[in-house]
Amino acid sequence: MTTKVNPIPEGSHTITPHLCVKGAAQAIEFYKKAFNAEELCRIPGPDGSTLVHSAVKIGDSILFLYDEVPQMGALGPKSLGGTPVKIHLYVEDVDALYNQAVKAGAEIEMPLADQPWGDRYGALTDPFGHSWGLATHVEDVSFEEINRRFEAACAGQRE
Repeated sequence: MTTKVNPIPEGSHTITPHLCVKGAAQAIEFYKKAFNAEELCRIPGPDGSTLVHSAVKIGDSILFLYDEVPQMGALGPKSLGGTPVKIHLYVEDVDALYNQAVKAGAEIEMPLADQPWGDRYGALTDPFGHSWGLATHVEDVSFEEINRRFEAACAGQRE
């Protein structure tokens, strides 16, 4: 008799980011310092100096990481000259975690501020080139109110 296997592993969600970086082991250490990540596993490559797979848990979510493999077209944002992707991280205290991440070495993309959509939000770039949006939801706002707030903000910028 075969045992039924859960198609989504325990602790995983439907979507799990899988990040390619130059320096996966260093990225794990950064994410521990910046975002209180918990290391789940590391699988070294044949040369012993790279990681073919690793996983960390940030809050209730898992993030996979692996080292660049240029000969297979696996390049991180630093090698590509940037990223079009932003990883959004909701936390209880965005001010504390944002400042912790900056102290750990993240660069500020967008300073923390209360946003029209009801989040206190700011954006950072980690030392490996990945972009992170950090937020704490502080207000429930209807789509109509969000639109009104954006229109008012845009009108103020045109003046």
